[in-house]
Amino acid sequence: MNEPILVAVAWPYANAEIHVGNLTGSYLPADIFARYQRLRGRRVLMVSGSDAHGTPITVRADAEHISPLEVYQRFHESFLSLFQKLGITYDLFTSTHTNNHFRVSQDIFLALKQNGFLYTNRELQWYAPSQKRFLPDRYVEGTCYICGYTNARSDQCDRCGNLLDPAQLINPRSKIDGSVPELRETEHFYLDLARLQPGIVDFLRSRESYWRPNVLRQSLGQIEAEGLHGRPITRDLDWGIPVPVEGWEGKCLYVWFEAVIGYLSAAIEWAQVTGSPADWESWWQNPDARSYYFIGKDNIPFHAVIWPGQLIGAGTTFGELAGSTREAPLTLPFDVPANEFMNLEGQKISGSRSWAVWGLDFLTRYDPDPLRYYLTVNMPESKDTDWDWNEFYHRNNDELVATWGNLANRVLSFAFKHWDGSVPEPGELGPADLLLLEAIEDGFKTVADAFETVHLRTAVGEAMRLAGEVNKYLDDTAPWFQIKTDKAAAARSIYTALRAIDSLKVLFAPFLPFSSEKLHLSLGYTQPLFGEQSVVTLQDALGEHRALRYHSEKATGRWEPSQLKPGQALQAPQPLFKKLDASIVDEERGRLGVKG
Repeated sequence: MNEPILVAVAWPYANAEIHVGNLTGSYLPADIFARYQRLRGRRVLMVSGSDAHGTPITVRADAEHISPLEVYQRFHESFLSLFQKLGITYDLFTSTHTNNHFRVSQDIFLALKQNGFLYTNRELQWYAPSQKRFLPDRYVEGTCYICGYTNARSDQCDRCGNLLDPAQLINPRSKIDGSVPELRETEHFYLDLARLQPGIVDFLRSRESYWRPNVLRQSLGQIEAEGLHGRPITRDLDWGIPVPVEGWEGKCLYVWFEAVIGYLSAAIEWAQVTGSPADWESWWQNPDARSYYFIGKDNIPFHAVIWPGQLIGAGTTFGELAGSTREAPLTLPFDVPANEFMNLEGQKISGSRSWAVWGLDFLTRYDPDPLRYYLTVNMPESKDTDWDWNEFYHRNNDELVATWGNLANRVLSFAFKHWDGSVPEPGELGPADLLLLEAIEDGFKTVADAFETVHLRTAVGEAMRLAGEVNKYLDDTAPWFQIKTDKAAAARSIYTALRAIDSLKVLFAPFLPFSSEKLHLSLGYTQPLFGEQSVVTLQDALGEHRALRYHSEKATGRWEPSQLKPGQALQAPQPLFKKLDASIVDEERGRLGVKG
């Protein structure tokens, strides 16, 4: 199974810093999955970027009396910094505010139009007399007419997850000044989802056997209950991608329609900047390619229903418009492993109340791997979870430090001291030694099975369990005492443990890349497990933009058990993790809700 793997990651709105709920919801699981697939030797393309055109950006720009461009650029820079520090290895992290994305989005629009899946309609839209303009849906809040939630956006309710008809919103109010908007008529293009429904349903039913229940419930379940209806894809805006139709000046493509196209446009941009302009087709026009979409549950309808509908509707026409070398339809999502939400100390995360653990702020006091580990063991894969500082403290000290870090450090330190800084010669291995190595080798299949179904909590839990098995083995063989009476027996035990640790390093590597690289070098390897990241400046017709790129040329890691040889030179080991003091729990809880 060496098919190309597309890892498509949710596009963060460039209007706020990223917190731990965002990280565990989509960005971190995508990176863990991509790193695993790279270790398997598969051809991975992981893409995303800043969503520069969403109304949250214009809302913030209005509040700060600056341009949306300034807001987007500021937060885009902070995203690049966070992802690099946390080791989120995008092959390309770009933005929707590029000439390439404009062109690709307009080509998708034109393909849908040419294929008969767009129509125009006059509709009533919220208009603010106090501001003398039509209001984007996210500028209007009110009471959801389905569940009664009082802070629903006019296009979608965050509580029940339903897409809403803005005109049916109860007690609408402008998010800008609190005024009551009025409905006025305007004309827009619509995506004919009713006509696309049969193809979307067939697609969803083909995924029924392995998609997560929450994803099927919010996609196939809702379609079967309510059916699909046409949805407007243009808006009266001056910030975004112009509608590519004469006479439609002053209107832009709706952000929900064009942002998801970013997965495709980013792949095309990546192919261009790497010097192989047609290479995007390997993932997007290849029936053997698999695409995985890492998102939060609030984005399920857009990625599991509407985006597949856009792809089905574009057919082969998009390729013709884009100058593709293949006559093939665009690849539909293989899986949409959407996560639920993470709360914080029993309360919903709230940026406005500063009730959040912010990614960049966290990394000023702690290392990245403990964050990655805690967010993985606590990942909301099937239900909402809760960040708890006391649990973070114990997970770090009891598992990362005590079970895994101390195991690696004490075995390498012992070998380095007693066998002249090299892997000892073991002689013939005994039954207990072989049994341990067999268990570790079996772990590669068990952990891989969890990865293939995107059950990352199960995968990291199995790796940590195996680390515990190595600790039990050492308790039984006790090489620290064997060395005094039988150095050959101690050599056998330490060699076996080093082999196991070398294998565990690979199992842990997708989750703990920084400490795994450090351990990799301590074991005497000279080339890195993974490649390197860099922030580069790309030239674009809309101006220069900075992007995060991943380079894998020097990566040597493979998803296979250790082949460590006797006599291999070791490097003096360093502790992999820092033991935390219990005082951090009260200190960090004291920071919550305090605005900087």
